[in-house]
Formats: sequence, C-alpha cells, structure tokens
Amino acid sequence: MTTTAAPPRSGATRPVRRSPVVRVARWSATHPWRALTLWLTLVVGAMALMAVVPTQSMSDDDYGVGESGQAAEMIRDAGLGQAPSEVVLVTADGLALDRAAASGAYEALRAGAEGIAHVDAVGAPVWSEDGSAMLVPITLEKGVDDLDATVEALQDSTAEVADANPQLDVAQTGGESIGTQVDERVGEDLGSGESRSLPITFLIMIVAFGALIAAVIPVALAFSCVLTAMGLYAVVSALVPDSGTVASVILMIGMAVGVDYSLFYLKREREERRKGATTIDAIEIAAATSGRAVVVAGLAVIVAMSGLLLTRDAVFVGLAVGAMLVVAVAMVGSVTVLPALLAKLGRWVDRPRVPGLWRLNRRIGTGGISKRLISPVLAHPKTSLALSLGVLVALSAPALGMTLHQGTIDTLPQDLPAVSTFQEVQKHFPEERPTIEVVARTDSDGDSAAATRALEALGTQARSDGLAAAANPVEVSDDGRTSVLRLTAVGNEGDAGNEDAVAELRDTAVSDALDAVDGVTWAVGGDVAETMDAQDAQRDALPLVVGFVLLLTLVMMAVVFRSGTVALLTTGLNLLSVGAAFGVMTLVFQNTWAEGLLDFTSPGFLVDWVPLFCFVVLVGLSMDYHVFVMSRVREGMRRGLSTRLAVEYGVRETASVVTSAAAVMVSVFAVFATLSMLEMKQMGIGLSVAILVDATIVRLVLLPAALLVLDKRLGRLREPDRREVVAAA
Repeated sequence: MTTTAAPPRSGATRPVRRSPVVRVARWSATHPWRALTLWLTLVVGAMALMAVVPTQSMSDDDYGVGESGQAAEMIRDAGLGQAPSEVVLVTADGLALDRAAASGAYEALRAGAEGIAHVDAVGAPVWSEDGSAMLVPITLEKGVDDLDATVEALQDSTAEVADANPQLDVAQTGGESIGTQVDERVGEDLGSGESRSLPITFLIMIVAFGALIAAVIPVALAFSCVLTAMGLYAVVSALVPDSGTVASVILMIGMAVGVDYSLFYLKREREERRKGATTIDAIEIAAATSGRAVVVAGLAVIVAMSGLLLTRDAVFVGLAVGAMLVVAVAMVGSVTVLPALLAKLGRWVDRPRVPGLWRLNRRIGTGGISKRLISPVLAHPKTSLALSLGVLVALSAPALGMTLHQGTIDTLPQDLPAVSTFQEVQKHFPEERPTIEVVARTDSDGDSAAATRALEALGTQARSDGLAAAANPVEVSDDGRTSVLRLTAVGNEGDAGNEDAVAELRDTAVSDALDAVDGVTWAVGGDVAETMDAQDAQRDALPLVVGFVLLLTLVMMAVVFRSGTVALLTTGLNLLSVGAAFGVMTLVFQNTWAEGLLDFTSPGFLVDWVPLFCFVVLVGLSMDYHVFVMSRVREGMRRGLSTRLAVEYGVRETASVVTSAAAVMVSVFAVFATLSMLEMKQMGIGLSVAILVDATIVRLVLLPAALLVLDKRLGRLREPDRREVVAAA
C-alpha cells in the first residue's frame, strides 16, 4: 500500500537562531532600497569596468608546457622566433591555372600589401608541383601586440584583387586570419546563445510560476550576474588571460545557476506565504532552508571548479576563474538582492497571473505528478535501484572507447573562409604543414659550431628516415649559442604520423645527433610537439583533479549532512551522471550518425579539454539538486517522519523546483549544442544529457531507492540542528 507523506505542521513558524545567511537576508528584506542600490552599483560598476578595461587574451607564450614549452622559451630568449605571417592562395577553381593571370594577381597583391602598416615583406610567389596553385607569402612585423587592423587591411586588399580577377580564386589565410575569424564567430555564437536562451528560459519560468513577475525575477537576476561576472573577469584577465571561450562559459554557467538559485529561493518563499507566514517571515524561512542550500550548492560548484587550477593549464585556469566568478555572484545575489525584491513586491510577486497556467499549477498541486512517479520506487526500492543502475551503466559504457585529442583545424567551423582556404593550402603545398622545431643551446664552454653541424645532419637524416617532409636551413642566434632546425611534418595537422615522428626524434634521433656535442642542451618543440605535451599534461593532471574534486565534495557533504553514507552516496551518484554524459558524448561525436542533426563533421575524437571541464562542472551542478532534495528529506526526518515518508516528502516538495531548474539548464546547454564551434557543441550535449539524467533517473528513481535501501545508515539525518528554522508546535 502506498502511503503519503504528511505535510509540515501548520502554525506560526519562526527562526529560533539566525544563521549568517538568514541575517543577511533579513537585513536585505528590511532595508530593500539599500540592498537594491548596492546590487545595481555592483552591476553597473562591473559593466563600466568591462567597457574601460579590455579583456586580455592568451598569447602563444601562455600555452607552453613540457618540453615544447622549454623549446619555445629557448627560441624566444635567442630571438629566433618566427615572424607572424599570412599567405594568399591563387587557384582557378580546379582548372589549369593561367600563369600570366596569376602573375598579374601577384603584382597586384604585392602592391596592395606593401602599403599596409606592419607588413614587413611580400615574398616571391611559390608554385605547387603540378602548377595548379600559387602561394603568396606575406611576412608581418615581429613584436606588434595587435595585428587585427593589419590583417583586416590585407583581407580588404586581397578581396579587391579577387574582384578584379574573376577567373581566379584568390583567398587569404594564416594564423592571424584564422584567429580573427574564429574570435568573430565566437562573438556571434555568444550573441546567438543569449538571444535564444533568454526567451526560452523566460517561457520555462512562466510555466513554472504561472505569473509574469515571478518569471521575470530569476531571468533578470541571472542575466545581471552574467554581466557582473564578465566585468569582473575583464580585470582578472590581466592575471588569468582568456583563451577565447571564457565569455561563453560565463554565459552558460551563469544563466543556469543564476536561474536555479533564484528559483529555489523564490519557490520556498511562495510556499511559506501560502502556509500563512508574513512576507518577512517567509523570506527568513526561505533563507534558512533554500538559501542555505543555495550557499552549500554554490560553494560545491566553486570547490569543484577550483580543481581545474591544479592542471596549471592556462586554458583551464581561465575557464575555472570565469565559472567561479559567475557562480559566486549568483550565490551572493540570491541571498541579498532577491530577498530585497521579494520584500518590496510582497504578494505582487504572483501578479499578473497567466490564467490557464495558474489554474493548472494549482490543480496539479505540489508534487502531484512526482507523487505518482515515485510510488513504484517506494514500493519496490531494490528493483528500482537495480534497474536505474543498469540504465546508467549502459549509457556510460561507450565512454570506455572515448578518444581525446587537442582541437585541430578540422574542429574549427569549416565554413570560415580562412579555415577552408588553409585546408586547400595544405593540399597544394605540403610544406605548409605543421612544423617540428629542434633547438640546441650550448653553454659558454660548449661547441656551438658542432651543435649547428649536428642539427644540419639531423635534418638530412630526418628526411631520409621519413620523420620529416622537408628541413629548413639551421638558424643561429646572434651570440652563436642557440641553433634551431625547423622540420616540416610528414602529414597534415592532426595526422598521427606527425606525433610518431616527434616521439622518434625525442627518444633516439636527436640524442644520437647531439649527445656527442659538449655542453649542449636540446629540446623538441613546434606545433606537433605542443599538441602532444598539452595532452600529456592533461592526462597527468586528470587523476589529481578528479581525486581533489571528489574528495572535497565528499567532505563538504559529510560536514553539511553529518553523514558519511550520504557523502559516499553523493559521490557515487555524481560519477554515474558524469559517466552517462561521457557515454552519450562518445556516441554522438566519435561517430557520424548525428552529423546532420547537429550540423558538424565528426573528427573521430572529443576535444581534449571538454570532458575534464564537463566533469568538474557536472559534479558541481549535480550538487545543486542533491543538496536541495536531501535538505527536504532531512526536514521530514527531523519532523519524525519515517524514512519512506521523509523521502516521499522530500522528492514531492522539490519535484517542481528541480524539474523547472533542470529544464532551464537543459535548454541553456542545448542552445550551446547548436552553435558552430565544435567544443561548444560537445560541451552543450554533455551537460544537457547529464542534467537530464540527474533530474530524472537519479533524483526520481536512484536516489529515493538508495535512501530506502540504506535506511539503517541514515540515523544522523534525524539529529536536530539548532541553526535551522524549525516549526513551533
């Protein structure tokens, strides 16, 4: 027989001892104009900072790790770094290229480029072996911080030449062009994400509350948190520069947690007012229950994100700092400005009502649907536990075949002109493939001339052994102590053969060539080596990050709920949700069946930083729902309910909030799955799936079933806590 959890006792409710969260909320509620003024000052000030202080972007030096980072530092110190460059590809749309017409286009390109600031030289035209393409190299000046204007002027000049030669295909590409166009696309994607996520989130809030003002508050507060965090990050970026994706992450995480935290608080305040509490008392009770859960959940997200700092990777550090900032702002806003708004609005929060939705919500009641869904779980907990575990394990299984690789030219949007042109350049000109750099530096007593001769011999040997397609002449620094050999990789960017060549050079070839030279230090770097070293660094940091995040979140839950069983259960549920997300990501992006659906071309791997970032985000976000549901279960147990009734009460009372919050998160993350950047697609799918699984299978089936099975180990949850709001008889 199915039993129904008794509702909380009726009667006046009051806090017996105010926690810091309650004291802050009460001050905001009793001084609403001061609280609102302080919040607006913070938001406007942060936006002003964002306008005045430009966000600093990462430079090539920030990416250096491992041996390739050492090689890059040696090259920089010796002044042997390559100048930035662009190339212009001239073809005839697959037809034979007219040399006279191409030569005329070259003269026009040279004349146009030489008059542009920071253009150092226009090289002689280079013809492909079959004569079907001509390449025009353009060298830019070294040491210029911002070449965007130069690249834009070059692109305009190239477009003019293309218009004047309609029989030719004239297109420009290069590192600067690709970087500029990718940045522009990220900006467009960010704007697209904002324009789509805001109305979707607002519609979900209308359905959840059935009233317009109540729907507006979480969305407006979340958006103000995003703006504030972006302004604050602009200042912090001087120390932690942006890799190009921090703004997208701040928007995605900020909208998700900002709406969720407001939703948790607002729902509880409305619930207490319906029970007869005054507005101020309802705000205090919401602060002591939902507000406390918000603070715990927010701290859990921040703790989880801080694990990325252990990687010492500039990209991860930037993403972690941006996410922690927006979560901290959202957490503060939900316990300060939100109580002030609720105090000023009072019962106007529920106006104007949407008639149909309002009546529907009232008719369904609190947990009306979830009560029906959870009844079979309560009746058959062991069976439910086994079935839900089986589903999650099945979803997680494909993750065993997950392949990780750093982003390549193939993972960038192929419709960007500079990207598609670069792909064509690699086809016609193999020498434009990635580079491998071997740098040797001798000490004051070393034999510099011998080191240079050894590198020259190494270049010849590398070509004959198939380790390189070509070798440039060895460059020597002004002081004669540093020599650099630049090799052209045997394959296009991302080719596994390139990594095999670097490994062979590091293991045997370079040591055989240089070990006989006195006082020499050497390192192998370049494009291919940088990719390998970045992957190795992430692989080495993975156990440390995972262990740190799981251990700290486990300790947090043990402290908050004073139960080792709850802490271990939380960790297990988090891992299952993450595993399911990774399994789906592997199925979608390492295969081709979803390419048309999501508009992408499968590279056969996941971009290496995405799973680790998703892991820390998901562990943090899963804590939101877990803390909120478990707090209500504990309330029921402390009121004397049996474990079965307390679990039903906790799930029933939180179902509408968790469902609405999950719908917001899934919709926000799903929007990112529609963007053009492959990393954003992968992250959007992973987070959407994990939150959906967490809010359905985990919270409605697995968690209730596990709590009933572990009933005898949950005694600590019944112990009273004087710092909470309790109901007076």
